[in-house]
Amino acid sequence: MSQPPLKISIIGSRGYPYVYSGYETLVKNIGERMVAKGVQVTVYCHSYLFEEKPKQLNGIHLKYIPTIKSKSLSQPIHSFFAFWHAAFSNADVVLVLNVSNGPFGFITRLFKKPTLINVDGLEWMRPKWKGFGAIYFKWAAKMAVKWMDLIVTDAIAMQTIYKKEFNTDSVVITYGADSNKGASEALLNKWQLQSQDYYLIVGRMIPDNNSDIIIEGFINSSSTKKLVIVGDVPYQDAYATKIKSYQDDRLVFTGYITNGDELASLYKYCFAYMHGHEFGGTNPTLLKAMANGCAIGAIDTVFSREVLQNDKFGTYFKKDISTLSHWFQWAEANPEKLTALRSIVANGLNEKYDWDLITELYLYHINSLINK
Repeated sequence: MSQPPLKISIIGSRGYPYVYSGYETLVKNIGERMVAKGVQVTVYCHSYLFEEKPKQLNGIHLKYIPTIKSKSLSQPIHSFFAFWHAAFSNADVVLVLNVSNGPFGFITRLFKKPTLINVDGLEWMRPKWKGFGAIYFKWAAKMAVKWMDLIVTDAIAMQTIYKKEFNTDSVVITYGADSNKGASEALLNKWQLQSQDYYLIVGRMIPDNNSDIIIEGFINSSSTKKLVIVGDVPYQDAYATKIKSYQDDRLVFTGYITNGDELASLYKYCFAYMHGHEFGGTNPTLLKAMANGCAIGAIDTVFSREVLQNDKFGTYFKKDISTLSHWFQWAEANPEKLTALRSIVANGLNEKYDWDLITELYLYHINSLINK
């Protein structure tokens, strides 16, 4: 008699196939691979983000949960209802993303649903969560440690922090890296760009990505290249408005790019990718830059250095406008050093960044939880 399929519910992303940031990329890559292995995957989606609401897509079951449009409240409200739905469902295990959902672990604990959580970055240190937000995220991390059956960290440095801060063990499962085979120099024409003639920033317009400092450092340099800024935020926000208000003929704002080939082209043909993400663990945009063969200038953090293996696959800048101006001057005076980085950077993507292995690790730990 054949075994019934393993049933996994995923809570904490914006949904599927809404690829917007690291969580959604994770859901897409492990969800589709799990389905291919015969697992029944259910993803909880923010209802207002989806005009069309199919019950199933690419074998993944979709549940649309209402919430409000708010930077700080949309996720916890959505997750609260999603947790109750999952608790009464036939799911064998719940995979939670985002440490903000830590307190809701009491719901699945109450119903004896094995639950693991990917806690992501140091949310309580992010500038976008000041005051009460920072206090909440630190408390939420403590609640995740208390209520969740397994903590997943996405970098060794993050595992160390959770051990020190919360005296808890975690398993390290990184994000994956993938290049897009559809990259083409011709796609740059949409923004009147030329190969190697621009720097690139990719990410949400939030303070902890430090786009403002990178942009100001660039403006204050004598660079003859352009700086392309990809991304936005889906809400009204003073910081994002500030970013979009910079005036310089060398700046190119693309907004969101949903076409994978266009985004891959911007990565592949940039002079350098500028990585300012400060408080995450393993960052998906940094991995994507490596996979697409970018020369990389990264903010100097333990997380950047872990992925880039110190100076082996990247260069670094401090969180300082004048230092960044000097970095741009140095880069254009030493193009051969960036060429050398481009030729080797993909070698830094060892097997721990492979989506197939990552999927296997999640399934291994999920089955271990169930068997307990």
